[in-house]
Amino acid sequence: MTQTDTDARLKHILTTTRVIGLVGLSNNPARASHGVARFLADKGYRVIGVNPGLAGKVMFGETVVATVADLPADTDMVDLFRRSDAVEPIVDAALAALPALKTVWMQLGVENAQARRKAEAKGITVVEDRCPKIDYPRLFGDAPLAALIA
Repeated sequence: MTQTDTDARLKHILTTTRVIGLVGLSNNPARASHGVARFLADKGYRVIGVNPGLAGKVMFGETVVATVADLPADTDMVDLFRRSDAVEPIVDAALAALPALKTVWMQLGVENAQARRKAEAKGITVVEDRCPKIDYPRLFGDAPLAALIA
């Protein structure tokens, strides 16, 4: 896939996604998952954290949930801040619980071939080893999501 093809694919994902389940959300502002969640929420996405230790707390205007299965049915992307070897059961749970799921996004350094195959077999787009906080400004500058879909 060329960079042009990759960029077109990422643009499509980032302009059609509305509700993101961010797995591994931290309440520590110094952690990457916190910064990415804040960035995405500030751009206009609905970002719902998944972290059993923070379940019930409100972050970025949404109540954090304990598991992927607890995310709302309209979640269309899961963004995974987990080790590569921990991804497959999370993807399995997302495929089973989220009827609107369109994208599985694995953060920088995260790749899992088996999880990818399972998701793609269900028609889900998979992104590995990338970060939306890096790709979004590269592709769209400072524009909020609303300006991209208007």
